[in-house]
Amino acid sequence: MLLVLDEPLSFWGGVNAETGEIIQQDHPQRGALLRDRVMVMARAKGSSSSSSVLAELVRNGNAPAAIVMRAADLIVALGSIVASELYARNLPIVALSDANWLYLLKSDRDCFAEVISDGKQSTIIVSPV
Repeated sequence: MLLVLDEPLSFWGGVNAETGEIIQQDHPQRGALLRDRVMVMARAKGSSSSSSVLAELVRNGNAPAAIVMRAADLIVALGSIVASELYARNLPIVALSDANWLYLLKSDRDCFAEVISDGKQSTIIVSPV
């Protein structure tokens, strides 16, 4: 399933790495669990320490299945790279074009999202439930 975030999220202080729960006090999706969901957010916010929290989410098995973003984010990408190198677990991250981002946001948020990975390349398929 998709988890579309209404506001940017900082993994550092905004997510519990042990549970994968969004804990940022004022975040609209507070209480949502990231595990096995395709997380959609326009951009991340916060500290460079977010990369370490994201890597810990992967290590603990509580990371999203994939992250879809409007703009590429080096800190989020670094967390994925570190997790891949240290734990041999991949977290696909995709930055969409303007047209594809708008199309995704117009879709029903209750879409089914699937990540297919061969270890080298990942494909994210989003379709209506």
